[in-house]
Amino acid sequence: MSLPKKLLSDFDEVLKERGYQSRSKGIRDALQDYIVRYQWMNSMEGERIGIVTIIYDHHYTGVMENLAEIQHSFRNEINTSMHIHMTDKYCMEIVVVNGDIAQIRELTEKIMRLKGVEHVKLTSTANGEDFKEPGHSHDHGHIH
Repeated sequence: MSLPKKLLSDFDEVLKERGYQSRSKGIRDALQDYIVRYQWMNSMEGERIGIVTIIYDHHYTGVMENLAEIQHSFRNEINTSMHIHMTDKYCMEIVVVNGDIAQIRELTEKIMRLKGVEHVKLTSTANGEDFKEPGHSHDHGHIH
């Protein structure tokens, strides 16, 4: 397994800060975390509302066009998006999605595969009848 020097040194830095004694333990934990997040994304079903956060290198040839093209093809699931200029090199895009999770997942994975995209994260919750406000029950006025 070969890794870019920068990625490895950033990883080692995090391991040091978190008090890891060995890199292989850190790699095992990182892989486990990656698998759990993927399985979590995969186990969702039904209608969801959420946010896809994308960080990309806007100097990377074609990345902005590719992102726009993907977003156009999922315009039924995308409510709105916001573009933030972070640094000379990096931009962040925040995309609000609403619809069937299968479509949202496909959108997220297509973006993840793009060259020039550094980071993608999907955060979502149920958007329909299943949505319950935390701490509120529909059974008002009764003490249980």
